[in-house]
Amino acid sequence: MMKNIKYTLQIGLALLSCIVCLSSCKKNLPDARLSLANNSLFTQLTYQPVLGRNTLFSNNFQFGSSSRPLDFKILNMRAFSGEAAPEMEAFYPIMVWKTAYNGTESSIAEIEAKRTTENHQLFEVRPHSGEFIMWAAANSNQVKTQPDSGYVFDVEMSNSGGRKYFQNFRLMPMKERPYEPSNLDPIIGQGPQISVLPSGLNITGERSGQPLNAGSDVRVLFKRSGNGNSLTFKFTDTLSNPIDPNKFAATDWANLVHGFNMVKTNTYVKYETAYPIPLSAYPTKYTTLSGNQARVVFRFNRQVFGNVLQQCFVAMNFNIYQQGDWEMTFQFLRDRPKFDND
Repeated sequence: MMKNIKYTLQIGLALLSCIVCLSSCKKNLPDARLSLANNSLFTQLTYQPVLGRNTLFSNNFQFGSSSRPLDFKILNMRAFSGEAAPEMEAFYPIMVWKTAYNGTESSIAEIEAKRTTENHQLFEVRPHSGEFIMWAAANSNQVKTQPDSGYVFDVEMSNSGGRKYFQNFRLMPMKERPYEPSNLDPIIGQGPQISVLPSGLNITGERSGQPLNAGSDVRVLFKRSGNGNSLTFKFTDTLSNPIDPNKFAATDWANLVHGFNMVKTNTYVKYETAYPIPLSAYPTKYTTLSGNQARVVFRFNRQVFGNVLQQCFVAMNFNIYQQGDWEMTFQFLRDRPKFDND
């Protein structure tokens, strides 16, 4: 009997020892670590944003086999000469969306209620995607721009598996171009106030009776005349005399732009607007299909020979990045539009 008890105690002690050992071994096992792969890399090393507009550089990083989530940080931002760049380390008030813009807002106040101000550095990396963004608050009075060599910086990529460093990225901003399409020099940001081409045209000339040419007969001039929040459209003939906007009678004036409190006279059409235009890259009835540009179309109809309806129009795809009182003038250079029926 005593032998059985002794044997049982020995077995119990052995099992207890095994359990303690297994528990200890389990505690000493290393934690599961995320991996950092060599095929995770940036596909773009030089960045040349245009100042005065939000510029997102996407699809610039290949995640490869690295485990996610990954964390990214910009390190060692410095001038190309190696000097410190305090202007790129400081934080500035940046306007951001707190609620998504969708193009149905019914007033400037409703639009502004969807935006708020946050403090950001002028050039940042998205913390988990590796995408870079240059904020619109950056301007050429504070930031080095081309033809200067700009800045150099490094990036740290990390997860619980460790860290990896990418070095010697280039940031070479270009000076502001407050509207697009633009005739301003992309490097110096200046140039003569030359008008640009319309995006589309189907109008017959009054004198010639022939279709006007979008490449030579019509120009669009952008002009900023104040610090408000408005956009005005004008039309002029070959002698720079105003053309009555009411002549473009088939235009959907109420939905031409995302603007408010329209004023239409015999010389211009004016809207109160929020800036930039378009407000985001989200497609709306006021933009191109991609949402990247605003689109306006001025229309009128006339009867041509054979009792055929001619649907006439002049169209413009554009961006305006700088807040202000802007005017867009459609200049008919060689012939007036023929508005009357044949």
